[in-house]
Amino acid sequence: MSTANPRIMTIRRPGSAVRSPEGISNAPFWVEMLLDSEIDGENTAMRATLDPGTVTHWHTHPRGQLLYVLSGVGLVQRKGEPVEEVRTGDAIWFAPDELHWHGATAHSPFSYLSIQGFEKGRFVDWSDREKTKP
Repeated sequence: MSTANPRIMTIRRPGSAVRSPEGISNAPFWVEMLLDSEIDGENTAMRATLDPGTVTHWHTHPRGQLLYVLSGVGLVQRKGEPVEEVRTGDAIWFAPDELHWHGATAHSPFSYLSIQGFEKGRFVDWSDREKTKP
């Protein structure tokens, strides 16, 4: 049976963060799932906290991704475009299947809320061809 988003109001308190899986970034970071659906069309949401210098590898999202910066200074880049600096309060949209990465600057931690839709068994596709080198 697939996991679905709650059907009634649900409050998740901080404290369930885990370390990110290996192979998705240049260093582990903290991830706290807020919505964890496995139903096509539903959203997944997470809070991520990265130490200075931690960046994800290149990846895409089948239904796109919204990042909302909670704190710190981060970097984002879509394939073929310059690296952009983002700060607290910025909202960044990556279109469906847009190859990109994001992470913390060398001198600041970076925390963000990430929302992306679930589709055909996944909400992210990690690129095995390229590792991030900002």
